[in-house]
Amino acid sequence: MAVLDQLSSQKAIDLENKYGAHNYHPLPVVLNRGEGVYVWDVEGKKYYDFLSAYSAVNQGHCHPKIVGAMVNQAQTLTLTSRAFYNDVLGKYEKFACEFFGFDKLLPMNTGAEAVETALKLCRKWAYEVKGIDENEAEIVVCKNNFHGRTTTIISFSNDPVARKNFGPYTKGFIKIDYDNLDALETELKSNPNIAGFLVEPIQGEAGVYVPGEGYLTKAKALCKKYNVLFIADEVQTGIARTGKLLAVDHENVKPDVLILGKALSGGAYPVSAVLANDNIMNVIKPGNHGSTFGGNPVAAAVAIAALEVVRDENLAENAETLGQLFRSELNKYIETTDLVKLVRGKGLLNAIVINDEEESDKAWNICLALRDNGLLAKPTHGNIIRFAPPLIMNEEQLLDCVSIIVKTLKQFED
Repeated sequence: MAVLDQLSSQKAIDLENKYGAHNYHPLPVVLNRGEGVYVWDVEGKKYYDFLSAYSAVNQGHCHPKIVGAMVNQAQTLTLTSRAFYNDVLGKYEKFACEFFGFDKLLPMNTGAEAVETALKLCRKWAYEVKGIDENEAEIVVCKNNFHGRTTTIISFSNDPVARKNFGPYTKGFIKIDYDNLDALETELKSNPNIAGFLVEPIQGEAGVYVPGEGYLTKAKALCKKYNVLFIADEVQTGIARTGKLLAVDHENVKPDVLILGKALSGGAYPVSAVLANDNIMNVIKPGNHGSTFGGNPVAAAVAIAALEVVRDENLAENAETLGQLFRSELNKYIETTDLVKLVRGKGLLNAIVINDEEESDKAWNICLALRDNGLLAKPTHGNIIRFAPPLIMNEEQLLDCVSIIVKTLKQFED
């Protein structure tokens, strides 16, 4: 460990390139410390983190309460598997169910695992409760979705990078346009084998695409009308990121199945979950689904602490206030330039669209310049830059970040 601590940035990058699979294209910065809204590279340079590990670090880096819960539990009991009970899981399940308003929680580790869990739950409910013939159930999804990269999930992706040369693909999914209620109703009305509708309340990876007002409310009503499960993937948008505890809360929508991950962990330890009421969750029986690490004592302790921080520090309210300020300040700049088309988002999940082709490297180069100016962000879909700082950020820090962003963008004006 002492040797690793002395690595230069270039040496660390070279080691990853030589010994690691090339399944990511990171921004060239090597981090070795984080605290609150800041991270530091191995040379000691300080940055604002404006990505928050894709919203996994909503509570800020190394939050002392979350780290304390993790360390304390890790010194006591780390893993029993689900072959035995442990004395933390039930406390976590009760806390989270009451926190989000559901009867039951199924614990997993990663976001993709939680999505897979929700798909299995939906199908089993379809056969045993709705009465669809076995192996005939179909689930409606939206184009440009991002729910993970497992074999089943990429089967209903339309991202060629995620899909190409990974077939054959899993059947049973119908893709429709996002934010299109007519397309949804057409499928639900014409196909009695539809079991569920899986949707991101805001499409994060697609570029922080926010649907029209009322979309979620009406989609949920259609699902109820046709006896179809409304499944909300809030892995990225949940846990206060968009200015409410859940993004669906902006329209007072209660999902039939809720998928959580990322910030459920406070960025400290992998934790994900699927929540549903008894009439859905009770179709799962022993042996139907599981995970050796899912529901382990460390994860349970971390998740309780992570949710308590969100509640006690009013992070949803802070995200709402600062998000409005962020978009307002960015719009002032956008009115003066042709470089940026628009800023969009909710709470502190936002993105700017660069006025260039998606295949252009301009957004990447802007992110390199942002890094040089002390702020870390990353492009998504070529010409879009996502901005998602930790929710513990204060107004002074946010305005400092806006200043850095505007200063950097001006470097790229013609």
